[in-house]
Amino acid sequence: MDSWKRFGGLIGSHMAIIAPSCVVLGALFPSQLSILKPWVTLLFAFMTFQGALSNTFGNLLRTLRHPTQMLAALFVSAVVMPALAFLLASLFFSASPNLVCGIVLEYSVPVAVVSSMWIAMLGGDPSLGLATILVSTTLAPLTIPLTLHVLLGQEVEVDAARMMGEMTVSIALPALLGTTFNEVSRGRAAHELSPVMAPAAKLVLVLVILTNSTGVAPYMCALTPTLAAVTVFIGLFSTLGYALGLVAERLTHANHAQRVALTYLCGLRNISAGAVIAGEYFPGEVMFPVVIGTLFQQVVASLFGFALRCSKTKGRAEHEAPRVQPSARHSVR
Repeated sequence: MDSWKRFGGLIGSHMAIIAPSCVVLGALFPSQLSILKPWVTLLFAFMTFQGALSNTFGNLLRTLRHPTQMLAALFVSAVVMPALAFLLASLFFSASPNLVCGIVLEYSVPVAVVSSMWIAMLGGDPSLGLATILVSTTLAPLTIPLTLHVLLGQEVEVDAARMMGEMTVSIALPALLGTTFNEVSRGRAAHELSPVMAPAAKLVLVLVILTNSTGVAPYMCALTPTLAAVTVFIGLFSTLGYALGLVAERLTHANHAQRVALTYLCGLRNISAGAVIAGEYFPGEVMFPVVIGTLFQQVVASLFGFALRCSKTKGRAEHEAPRVQPSARHSVR
């Protein structure tokens, strides 16, 4: 069992290498690795369940009673990021309205379910993560059409029933089951079952990255200079959400666990939802900026995870470092 847990720790500590490797493999071998696509929703459900095993209804209620960090994450993800995406995309790609639309759509979709896995893996606040994901996804049928209408003048109707069905299976039910299991076991699930399942959840995260990365293969084969510029733009812009999460942490005086949660709640987006909307309501060119985000989202997530680990280790070292007493400092003349 110890070796199994060490294996999970090895995956978590090397995600900065594993994530980009998975993206490359997914783009190179799409037909072989896309076989898991029908199971992605259930894979998300497993990750959500494992993360919820460390949660309690008391923590969830406390998040809802004191929603400062949750509201900050929702504001950044639903208002700030789409507005900045529109302004910058209009500046650089004004000659291609469809690409501008795709970039805005990419950052109008709700918070990604996979953010709960990153939050759990890095010791973040699971209650803040689950509550924000639930609220973000629930509001998406309203926020996505409103954002596209205000910024682009586009009229779309999001399939609310489909989105709610996927949310129920991948988030709501596993979160409820995991939290209930922890409550009934009086915390034993968090201390005993969750650590055993954590390595499997990290393996599932790797499989999800591999599977989602297969969607970019057709677009990489037909890359033009303009599309290459869009790819670079998305790569750079994808870091901004994570950075704004750190800004929100400072402004809301969040603790370390909330800091981790805010970083990923502001940085990770539900790209699959954006791809569905792009495919149903817009020309094919709109799909490119949405799907190409798969190349960078998990890679940047792993890099910020490395930075968060380093900052936590540094903060712990500074806290535990012995302090020289004033009397000792002045005793030697």
